[in-house]
Amino acid sequence: MRHIMVLNAKGGCGKSTLATNIASYFATEGANVALADYDPQRSSLDWIDRRPANRPEIHGVSAYEGGLRHVPRSADIVVSDAPARSHGPELTDLVRHAETIVVPVLPSTIDMQATANFLKELKSVGRIERKQAKIATVANRVRDNTLIWDELDEYLSKTRVPYIAALREAQNYIRAYTRGIGIFELPEYLAWPDWEEWEPLTDWLRTKRSQP
Repeated sequence: MRHIMVLNAKGGCGKSTLATNIASYFATEGANVALADYDPQRSSLDWIDRRPANRPEIHGVSAYEGGLRHVPRSADIVVSDAPARSHGPELTDLVRHAETIVVPVLPSTIDMQATANFLKELKSVGRIERKQAKIATVANRVRDNTLIWDELDEYLSKTRVPYIAALREAQNYIRAYTRGIGIFELPEYLAWPDWEEWEPLTDWLRTKRSQP
């Protein structure tokens, strides 16, 4: 069972967006997927509730109530949507089962500074120090040709953490979330630019470089 976690202590950076789309990607590829939501706000579980019956099934897990105890044994992949403000023992406990950790970062000075502090703490967690889990960053909700995007791109390139992809700010993510589907389940004519941006991330998630 593969365990992928979307994690950043900074709130509002798009963790649920990445988690739901990673889950839908693997589900459309034929994997048996569970999506574990650690946030009592239930953004990922609300998305599953909207999911049409004719789409590949994704099993929702209320991880904020009981952790991963209710993940089906048949699951090939577990995608965890981690809560904000995770630090100290809570952070250590969260990453205990994670093999791959994706850290989304928004193009803002506040988010970059918060992520710098968070990555420093995350890399000090024993499981990460022992190289039992791999970390990567993703630039999220970026707008081309803006100074702050250039700053984020430069910052992530210097973090000494693999910087895998940059995802644009697009209405397609809202369209997909509202319908309970992922970006990969939208029509090609509408979503092909987003598919291209996701390709480096999905390719990385499929390689051994993303696993301990």
